[in-house]
Amino acid sequence: MIAITSLPDAPDIPGLSFRPFDPDRDYPAMVDLIREVHLADGVDWLPNEDNLRLDYEHVDEFDPRRDVLLAEVDGALVAAGLTDVRTREGVGHHQMEGWVRPAWRRRGLGRALLGWTERRAAEVAQVDGRPPQRVLATWPDEQQVGATRLYEAAGYRIVRYGFMMVRDLSEPIPDLAMPVGLEVRPVRPQDHRRIWDADVEAFQDHWNHGERTDADFDRWYASPELDTSLWQVAWDGDEVAGSVMPFVYPDENAALGVDRGWLDHISVRRAWRRRGLASALIARSLVALRDRGLTEAALGVDAENVSGALRVYETIGFRRVRTTVAYWKEFTAG
Repeated sequence: MIAITSLPDAPDIPGLSFRPFDPDRDYPAMVDLIREVHLADGVDWLPNEDNLRLDYEHVDEFDPRRDVLLAEVDGALVAAGLTDVRTREGVGHHQMEGWVRPAWRRRGLGRALLGWTERRAAEVAQVDGRPPQRVLATWPDEQQVGATRLYEAAGYRIVRYGFMMVRDLSEPIPDLAMPVGLEVRPVRPQDHRRIWDADVEAFQDHWNHGERTDADFDRWYASPELDTSLWQVAWDGDEVAGSVMPFVYPDENAALGVDRGWLDHISVRRAWRRRGLASALIARSLVALRDRGLTEAALGVDAENVSGALRVYETIGFRRVRTTVAYWKEFTAG
């Protein structure tokens, strides 16, 4: 592995150096960095080594050895930057992420790492075979003021907002009947692919949906927190009509001091929409989480979701607690 000792726009910090991520030894330090940054910023994603490794090593076009850069001061990890690429609505989107420990902020590390991720994205864009028109994209939280100022200064523009929503499970949960002709069945391993394919189809109607691959399927079902007994999957005969896939992250909950379940991948296929199916599946999911002893449920939603998801979530008792901001900057490969 080749060390990178400097960047063209690196700040003048004694002992500062940069190097690629080493999967054989860097996961503990990377988890520590992300957790410290997110706890300081009020971001409720706190990975552990198992799920970070799963995220980094089961994505088709992402290699942490090439696509993650670490910043160290006297050998101690103080910041990191990351970029990966995925086709979204026919366009190559290069997702950018960065983390700087609070004690090392406002010294130029974030700007230097953003410059590296942009250059790395441009390198990938020359060889990945997608059309030349590209997007650099990132989703900081609105309260991460340093990050939002950094992106705006670098020429990124706001294109969308999203909300994190939370519901108190001690409040009454409505008893909503399933639409006529549909039933919820336990998830069986032999149905995993059909459930996945139905979810992929449903999300094709969502803004900026990304193409999913077999690697995404493998990663989803290999999650160490996977518990399909919580999932609510509606069937119409042999067809999957819709699903809600709750996940519980015990390590994250312990660090945040909450007992929370996440409602992931809430989806209904077109032929079964406007019949109350999403609301019924969400209500069943809330009951399942409450029966496991959890005290709150959370989900993320696009603020401009055309299916009316925001209204559905608010009607069933979710409230907005955080806003995320989609920043884009376009470029042309070559």
